[in-house]
Amino acid sequence: MTTATVTDAIRYPVGEFTIDRAITPLKREMWIEQMEEAPGKLRAALAGLSEEQLDTRYRKDGWTLRQVAHHLADAQLNGFMRFKLALTEDRPAIKTYQEDLWSQTADGCEAPVNLSVDLLAALHARWVILLKSLSEKEFARTFRHPQRGELRIDDAIQLYAWHCVHHTAHIRGLRERMGW
Repeated sequence: MTTATVTDAIRYPVGEFTIDRAITPLKREMWIEQMEEAPGKLRAALAGLSEEQLDTRYRKDGWTLRQVAHHLADAQLNGFMRFKLALTEDRPAIKTYQEDLWSQTADGCEAPVNLSVDLLAALHARWVILLKSLSEKEFARTFRHPQRGELRIDDAIQLYAWHCVHHTAHIRGLRERMGW
């Protein structure tokens, strides 16, 4: 493998995100299940890591494992809000946020990871209830993202399910490479 290939494999351990346009109820069920399982899988991936290990970057110029855990909670909070806006407003324009700057705040760099895992568990419990209640018409509702354009809830659920799997794989991958 070339250095670029190895770097890409570390950066995108489950592949880059792409929207699946061939939506089926079974696929939706799978994405909702990934959301439901995400907090437990994140908790397991972080289990037993020391403070020093949590403050290790998963790749050169990447975030520490602690920052990854807190980023996941931050991003999913934003995602939940986007879903709620899409369900209650007509094609709302959503605001982005500076992920890298958020990861550098004191809570992103220093807080115990269990705070974000617990937050993610509560958030996803509510999100799953919401997702399981949606009709076909509601899955088609949209929000407007400044970079991604108009996204249906059907598109965004894929993104946020992938996002959990993606970042948990960063943690698992570093543990594997380091023999932790």
